[in-house]
Amino acid sequence: MRVRIRFRRGTKLDRRRKPNQRMALAVAALLPPLALTAAALAAWRVAADLKLAASFAIPSGFFSHWQVWLGVAFLLGVCARALNRYGKSGDAARP
Repeated sequence: MRVRIRFRRGTKLDRRRKPNQRMALAVAALLPPLALTAAALAAWRVAADLKLAASFAIPSGFFSHWQVWLGVAFLLGVCARALNRYGKSGDAARP
């Protein structure tokens, strides 16, 4: 005697999806506010150099230069864009 057990077909797993896309989108959402903060620090440093604002919070060292903060803001923006592209890749092909 043979007994056959038939299971209903469930949802198929999408093995094409990259495993870290959700994490990439989450981190990409957090980077633009950090980039804006770094740009604000660069503007504050420039204003402090022109005597238009109070003295900058970091008076000496590597992070006391406005160019460093502007570079950090640019890099954070580029990283956010790259992570968004990675996180949304393959979405157009899905129904």
